[in-house]
Amino acid sequence: QVQLVESGGGLVQPGGSLRLSCAASGFAFSACAMSWYRQAPGKERELVAEIYSTGRSTNYADSVKGRFTISRDNVKKTVYLQMNSLKPEDTATYYCGRSWSWRAPPDAWGQGTLVTVSS
Repeated sequence: QVQLVESGGGLVQPGGSLRLSCAASGFAFSACAMSWYRQAPGKERELVAEIYSTGRSTNYADSVKGRFTISRDNVKKTVYLQMNSLKPEDTATYYCGRSWSWRAPPDAWGQGTLVTVSS
């Protein structure tokens, strides 16, 4: 019933940009905090960015501050991650998450979209 479908991943060169989208359905999207996590091979899944239900508050990992921007459209029920100045270290599978509480770990996940930053 709860669905989170990521899209927008792909292969980009260092310094390039990508915009990830997460289309949500099956729950009260506007009442939930949303987040993006990523997981690289051999590493644990880590928080990239999260956004409050209204979009007025955001939180970012130090590694992406100033480069990534999380946003949401509560009409379209979609959360976005604009990624600029991409680095090879950003290579990972990116997952969209849902949380009923601000700053709480997600209780639902999408299947992920792969981002590869390479020359």
